[in-house]
Amino acid sequence: MDDVKAVELAVVGGGPAGMAAAVEAARAGIRDILILEREKELGGILQQCIHNGFGLHVFREELTGPEYAERFIRQVKEYGIDYRLNTMVIDITPDKILRCINPVDGLLEIKAKAVILAMGCRERTRGALNIPGTRPAGILTAGTAQRFVNIDGYMPGKRIVILGSGDIGLIMARRMTLEGAKVEMVCEIMPYSSGLTRNIAQCLNDYNIPLLLSHTVTQIHGKNRVEGVTVSKVDAERKPIPGTERYVECDTVLLSVGLIPENELSREAGIVLDPVTSGPVVNESMETSVEGVFACGNVLHVHDLVDYVTEEAQLAGRSAARYILDGLLAGENGDMITLKAGKGVRYTVPQNINRNEVSAGTRILFRVDNIYENPAIKLFGGNEEMYSVRKTRVAPGEMQRIVLNKVLVDKIRNVGELTVQIESGDV
Repeated sequence: MDDVKAVELAVVGGGPAGMAAAVEAARAGIRDILILEREKELGGILQQCIHNGFGLHVFREELTGPEYAERFIRQVKEYGIDYRLNTMVIDITPDKILRCINPVDGLLEIKAKAVILAMGCRERTRGALNIPGTRPAGILTAGTAQRFVNIDGYMPGKRIVILGSGDIGLIMARRMTLEGAKVEMVCEIMPYSSGLTRNIAQCLNDYNIPLLLSHTVTQIHGKNRVEGVTVSKVDAERKPIPGTERYVECDTVLLSVGLIPENELSREAGIVLDPVTSGPVVNESMETSVEGVFACGNVLHVHDLVDYVTEEAQLAGRSAARYILDGLLAGENGDMITLKAGKGVRYTVPQNINRNEVSAGTRILFRVDNIYENPAIKLFGGNEEMYSVRKTRVAPGEMQRIVLNKVLVDKIRNVGELTVQIESGDV
């Protein structure tokens, strides 16, 4: 292409992560920022999340999803940040050239000094689950059903079975009940819920909706429309146990079986991805393996609270601004501390810590692999225990964090590897 638009910072995604990152970069002195959003409006998934519970950490008040999004939309406009809607980014090169397409510009090529990836995530569908049975109408992801009800004003069904206990599924159990549907049950293949404890209490227990742990849907029945499902108990290997089958009549199956970070663009750009999170490997500044490309929000790893997405995005925005203004971040010469997930821990973010960049306030986020009662969360530098804190309870559905203080920072500067692990917890 002959016409290439040059910007200082390109942000891919106009959801809560992208907007927060762009606003923070503007506060840090970057004036030429462009947000690229594929939908017709800013705000991302928050626009269909009409329930409250957002903003308690960031704004110190309880907001609905659209209200939370509107706070950042106003800030984007106040800072004069440019954005393109209905714009799909189709390619990102390692030298930070973005190729986009939209109805107004057609094919657009953008050259950026720095890029922030904030594409969010997508839902896992029935095709990823291999559930036997026919292919009738009435099988939807929980997020799709949420959009039908909250944005389009359509009810997807009257008798519902929800497979998976992710937060969207739990919230939709309550939402469908409030709209007059009968939610027969929520089935979860794991022996624990993957959602927040508060959502189990407020969305299931408060409405007497059964949660069947160690259960899954093994058959979907119906020709033109879902007529029912077969639900089976599963063993420790998550395989259906013969003789435990139970037929449940329903007309709709909602799937809440996990979220997948949207990293096709990251992969094409040559960014190293973490096999556990399915998101980019980053350092403490949210910089990926490609210099000057940063990642934040659900494209990096799936979060439990949008407030934490915002905090992470603000860090990415500050780091991108610093990269643009000052060039390479310190410690680019392989001076990295590797962060590892030890016993009881699924993954950590970041995966690397820049020895020359680590400071008090640096956060290590991680998720555990099971429910643990009275566990100790520990941080080891090599074989030396450097940090330990006792928790009443930890669960896979809730993000855990270690915030480094100055004493801890001074300790870890001299180690090559850090390990986060769970000890002395009762599973």
